Amino acid sequence: MGSYKLFKLLKNKSDIMTFVPKTHPRYKSLLNREKVVEALDKGILAKAGLTAHGRGEAFDYLIGEETTDIALKSIKASAAMLVLAENPVVSINGNTIALAKDEIVQLAEELNGKIEVNLFYRTKEREENIKKAFEEDSNIKEKIEDNKISTYPMKGTIDAKIKNAKEKILSDKKEMSEHTMVVDLLRNDLGIVAKNIRVEKFRYVEKIKAGEKELLQVSSKITGDLDENWHEKLGDILKAMLPAGSISGTPKKKTVEIIKRVENYKRGFFTGVFGYYDGKSLDSAVMIRFIEKTKDGYIYKSGGGITIDSDEVSEYEEMKDKVYLPLKESFNA
Repeated sequence: MGSYKLFKLLKNKSDIMTFVPKTHPRYKSLLNREKVVEALDKGILAKAGLTAHGRGEAFDYLIGEETTDIALKSIKASAAMLVLAENPVVSINGNTIALAKDEIVQLAEELNGKIEVNLFYRTKEREENIKKAFEEDSNIKEKIEDNKISTYPMKGTIDAKIKNAKEKILSDKKEMSEHTMVVDLLRNDLGIVAKNIRVEKFRYVEKIKAGEKELLQVSSKITGDLDENWHEKLGDILKAMLPAGSISGTPKKKTVEIIKRVENYKRGFFTGVFGYYDGKSLDSAVMIRFIEKTKDGYIYKSGGGITIDSDEVSEYEEMKDKVYLPLKESFNA
């Protein structure tokens, strides 16, 4: 079968890239090309964006696909201006969203700045597609896919209706300390079962629904590389990392001993781990919002992280925000 007919039969970029070895000298360039095509299919990119990307590729050929000295200096100067700016704004277009959406979000979070999207070809539908792309962030606790294991610790919650809620939650020293501690702890946990551990996204903000209320949740993403035979050791991998560090705190062994001593009941499934495995990948999560049926009725369980810097009133209010069903009215009584 000729290459043209083969490519006509393939449906998406992942299928196409399966036939391109990672050792190919232009693998990354071809992968970026497919990302741009996928963005066009999703209504994120205008057709003219394909022309712009092709023009950029042609220029890359002319300069040997290497970043020039003047370009490197410009990048450093731009980075310095963003860091020093009082109100930094990261300005992007459709192609940037297609190729580096996650990196742009991470940059804006690090700068505590805003993202500005410039659209020459503007339609309401395209605006909605771009908005949806930025909102598609996962809050899964653990995920294993393509021989990579990722964990998404979630620490820091605030009512989205509060004025400057995002700025307040990101600048809160107690929340920052707690989040940093958990990220460090989970880096160590992943290091038990994986290698090449890295924090891919640190303290990014996503919006979650809690009944009729909207909350802002601060999360991070940590990733490591597993051996190809990880499927054969799935039980050992999970057991090595339990209990979840975001639940136990640190040092894990000592805090678990304290929890066992001071709590007058067994948690059962609450704060345990559940998930699904399809033979190719594993998605799992910690049960941090939990309804338990007992002989005396239903019990809704939730909780929050307590540190030496915690304020008991704000912690209590945060926990009430999390417990939104079915006890909503009882808190207003």
